Amino acid sequence: MQTNLSDAAKTLSRADEAEQILRSCVHCGFCNATCPTYQLLGNELDGPRGRIYLIKQMLEGEPVTRKTQLHLDRCLTCRNCETTCPSGVTYHALLDIGRAELERRVRRPATERLLREGLRRTIPHPMVFEALLKAGRVLRPFLPAPLRRKVPKRVVRPLSRPTPRHQRTVLILEGCVQPTLSPNTNAAAARVLDRLGISITNSNQVGCCGASDYHLNAQDAGLARARRNIDAWWPAVQAGAEAIVQTASGCGAFVKEYGHLLREDPSYAAKAQRVSELALDLVEVLAREPIERLQTDLPEDTQASLRDERPKPVPRRIAFHCPCTLQHAQKLGGAVESILQRLGFDLTSVPDAHLCCGSAGTYSITQPDLAERLRNNRLDALEGGKPELIVTANIGCQVHLDGAGRTPVRHWIELIDASLP
Repeated sequence: MQTNLSDAAKTLSRADEAEQILRSCVHCGFCNATCPTYQLLGNELDGPRGRIYLIKQMLEGEPVTRKTQLHLDRCLTCRNCETTCPSGVTYHALLDIGRAELERRVRRPATERLLREGLRRTIPHPMVFEALLKAGRVLRPFLPAPLRRKVPKRVVRPLSRPTPRHQRTVLILEGCVQPTLSPNTNAAAARVLDRLGISITNSNQVGCCGASDYHLNAQDAGLARARRNIDAWWPAVQAGAEAIVQTASGCGAFVKEYGHLLREDPSYAAKAQRVSELALDLVEVLAREPIERLQTDLPEDTQASLRDERPKPVPRRIAFHCPCTLQHAQKLGGAVESILQRLGFDLTSVPDAHLCCGSAGTYSITQPDLAERLRNNRLDALEGGKPELIVTANIGCQVHLDGAGRTPVRHWIELIDASLP
């Protein structure tokens, strides 16, 4: 696509990257065929090709308005279009550049600014989030519908974590909201990894991965969080930690981008690249291990009491919702399904499994109507095979889907942990 950036756009820190991405697009339109918002709205400007044109016009000096902002805001950043694109257009990077520039040029209404700032002051801070969630449970009947659906009716208590005892060690990103909304997820991961001879090393100074700030167009704040995490992880990285494990695919997708996003920072470029190389979704760790060992009985002298904590019976007929951040961003579609099938679970068929559920980080709060429509469509597909349970790999998807009050939704590692002998 022929592109002529304006003089002002050429001064942007990522101007060369934006121009390269724009030039790689051949305007074929394959992206629209798999874009969830284009399928719902049928508007060219609510598909990737139209949004690319809007960003192109802005960077070439054309005027932008609230309408431009609306169409870019409606994008889920699901990256389905990148999986479909024959030209390898890195659409999400262009969208980040365009949104950041648009934020500088178009002032949002006060209500939107307040909502976005409120999300930034809440989500990355676990203690604040937990306190507000407790208040939300009390005030649930009086909350606006989009927020009421975010307050889970059921939270599975965390089971005990094994004491670190193995020579092999990994780090884990605890997450911002997951310890409150699904506290058993990381506990289950620790227990399963322990069975495979891997212990988790704690890094208490690690905080939010930075994705919430970054994707709410506070990109400098998001990168500042990335730098703090790199500093916190670095001693353990130097000490030989095998991996930095994420159980939330949304966090994993962002941590894997640290190297790219900080490549121009002389103080952090090399460290960020190393952290991104070590960042693995939990399924990548398990895929490298002899997981059939998990189905053997624990020795009587090896934490046998853990078995008594697991709920029984364990659902065997399940549907897997593959988050966009797992299948499109990290290119790990089919990985979790393979492990679940190897361990004997019966996976139901899910039509259009490539489509987004509408969670998309904070999207389900900033765009509640579209998010609800996407969720209902996804649940209809997931429930078509009449599963006993839906499992997923991202806390946002889990809470969003479970909020409908239909088939229960859990993280897949909890299911595996509960099934162990």
